[in-house]
Amino acid sequence: MAVADCEAVAAARITGWRTAYRGLMPQRYLDALSMEADAERRRAYLADADRSVLDVVAERAGEVIGWGCCGPYREDGGGRTADGEVYALYVHPDHWSTGAGRLILAELTARAAADGYPRLLLWVLKGNDRARRFYERAGFAPDGAEEDFVADGVAVPEVRYALRLASPVR
Repeated sequence: MAVADCEAVAAARITGWRTAYRGLMPQRYLDALSMEADAERRRAYLADADRSVLDVVAERAGEVIGWGCCGPYREDGGGRTADGEVYALYVHPDHWSTGAGRLILAELTARAAADGYPRLLLWVLKGNDRARRFYERAGFAPDGAEEDFVADGVAVPEVRYALRLASPVR
């Protein structure tokens, strides 16, 4: 991901949230999301990037239509484990079901395996059936961990998914 991609990544992320999470999160929270603020956060992140985090974008006809990132798994309290984590994967809703999400996830998975992570973990909203089916088709499965994401003071349940990665041949 480059600085020039930040607006398109923010559009994919915020539009994706507003579409996918409608009815799963408070509408007031979704309405308050700002593409401009999100793009600025992405620019600041790139200026001070953690080099252990991989960011990838999907393009179609020269336009960024999706973004994903992964890195070391983050535990509560800031600790890290030996596992990897998909922190985010968003495709603009206009490009859902086109294969862009599968390509992003395949790249993140391949890079996590190459980096030697034994498992790749991710969190998904419990009620987001579309995303859960997407990850399950890619080989991920719920591992039993659950926690809440708090949106506008409302607890929104999330479940953790895991995928065992093949060790790279060295």
